[in-house]
Amino acid sequence: MKIFPAIDILGGKVVRLRRGDYNDVKTYETDCAQTATAFRVQGASCLHAVDLDGARIGKAVNAGAVERIISAADMFVEIGGGIRTEAQIQSYIEAGAGRVILGTVAVRDFGFTSAMVEKYGDKIAVGVDAADGNVAVAGWREVTDIRSVEFCERLAKSGVKSVIYTDISRDGMLGGTNMQIYSRLVQIDGLNITASGGISSIEEITALKDMGVHAAILGKALYENRLSLKAALAASEDL
Repeated sequence: MKIFPAIDILGGKVVRLRRGDYNDVKTYETDCAQTATAFRVQGASCLHAVDLDGARIGKAVNAGAVERIISAADMFVEIGGGIRTEAQIQSYIEAGAGRVILGTVAVRDFGFTSAMVEKYGDKIAVGVDAADGNVAVAGWREVTDIRSVEFCERLAKSGVKSVIYTDISRDGMLGGTNMQIYSRLVQIDGLNITASGGISSIEEITALKDMGVHAAILGKALYENRLSLKAALAASEDL
């Protein structure tokens, strides 16, 4: 199982939100590239970056910071947040991103997403963010009537290979992740599932790996020193 340390960017700084609330923000670092380098030094080979400003307003606000992260990281970087056009997808791929994550646009324009998957293949992933089992969009501020598991099944049938699934109620809370939902999602044929939201123990990492989850994103637990990145990498065998 792969481990992706997370860098969430708001106003050019490294932050964490609680349950996606933009009014409940904690800033950890002012230099995103420095944070990426620190994760690499600790042994990470993958990195998950999100432009929170971009997710909120629908365009890549922190593209410059993302490109500095990609340049400094020297590892596989996936990036999401505000990516709604092919031009932005191309820009990030050309900058060296290993994978681009589509979120809101995947819900609002499924045809566009399918076309991008057909054109760019594994370089496209979809972020599915769920509130009480329904898909949320626009920086988690709008909750649709689309059931998240059914949406993941539809994505798999359309050719999507990678889904990053976040239970919003768990995100940034350090209270554990939603094991039950991942045990369901790993049953979807052809879909690689990345677990995100609330992971805060080595035991959870081991359990996710054992059930067949493809990757796990670690955020606040790293920043608050609840988890050692080296220990997490060892537990996931991502060394």
